[in-house]
Amino acid sequence: MFTEMQMSGRRSLKEASGANPAWLAVPLVLVALITLTVGLAAGQVSHGPSAIHFFHLFLTHTLQMKAWLATVVVLLACGQLLTAAQIYRVFRFPPSGRFYQSVHRWSGRMAILLTLPVAYHCIFLLGFDTHSPRVLIHSLLGSTLYGVIVAKVLVVRSSRFANWVLPVVGGLLFLVLLGLWLTSALWFFTGAPLQYQ
Repeated sequence: MFTEMQMSGRRSLKEASGANPAWLAVPLVLVALITLTVGLAAGQVSHGPSAIHFFHLFLTHTLQMKAWLATVVVLLACGQLLTAAQIYRVFRFPPSGRFYQSVHRWSGRMAILLTLPVAYHCIFLLGFDTHSPRVLIHSLLGSTLYGVIVAKVLVVRSSRFANWVLPVVGGLLFLVLLGLWLTSALWFFTGAPLQYQ
């Protein structure tokens, strides 16, 4: 009797939300596969790469470029938190309508684009490293970044997940970005030497 009541309660919850808890395995598997792939690819890099493959866009040094791009990405991620809070009606800023959804979507796209030059240097030139706790944490977080991005995009585009899944994945993405910034850009801005290690 108790089991039947549990099953009917689960069924009604599932029908009411349109979500199937089994679908949670899909983003988790994607995060694991992408993290493993990026980590393995970065682990194949021999340390001490030739400086000829590095670029620094309009700044004077590659580490400076990476630190500033990472900072802009974290600022955009903070904006993502604010616009998400507005979309979920936690805050009520003017204007109303779809303005904040557009800002949220485009700032997210810009943040992802700005991670690409940083990821190129980290994954393909610097590689996965363990020579200090900071570098190990940075390598682990960097390996998970695109897995979490793909998981968030999947959750956003699908109606198969419960309402709580998107804020959790979005929050996880913010924490990964913040952790990457704390273990790289903050380290650089507080007096890191200009070197590739």
